[in-house]
Amino acid sequence: MRSAAEILADASTIAVVGASRDPLKPAHAVPLQMSQYGWHVIPVNPYVDEVFGIRTVPTLADIDEPVDLVDIFRPAADAVQIVREAAAIKARAVWLQSGIVSAEARRIAAEAGMDYVEDRCVAVERAAARLTRLS
Repeated sequence: MRSAAEILADASTIAVVGASRDPLKPAHAVPLQMSQYGWHVIPVNPYVDEVFGIRTVPTLADIDEPVDLVDIFRPAADAVQIVREAAAIKARAVWLQSGIVSAEARRIAAEAGMDYVEDRCVAVERAAARLTRLS
């Protein structure tokens, strides 16, 4: 299993499930920051057309390019199905944001051979490891 920093360093495309258009929510600020530091962010939200100027897709299955990391901003109860969907699109890793923990999601990720992080923030880990995708 790769560390959180290794997962972020190796990722270039991040699908963010539950991305929010509300700038006061972490589900907006965190993926926006990752985008500003050079990651290709794909917001996944069936209820809005765009988030921070980037067109959304309704589901992971609607993404037509490889995804390195699925970042989840949804309740733990939703994480199990989202991890199944991440496995179906052959994502390399899944990440449950701070406060989100799911033993079942962890099991599904392990069975699918995906790296798994839970209860941690990608932006905090990015800053701690001083990571950027900018050239």
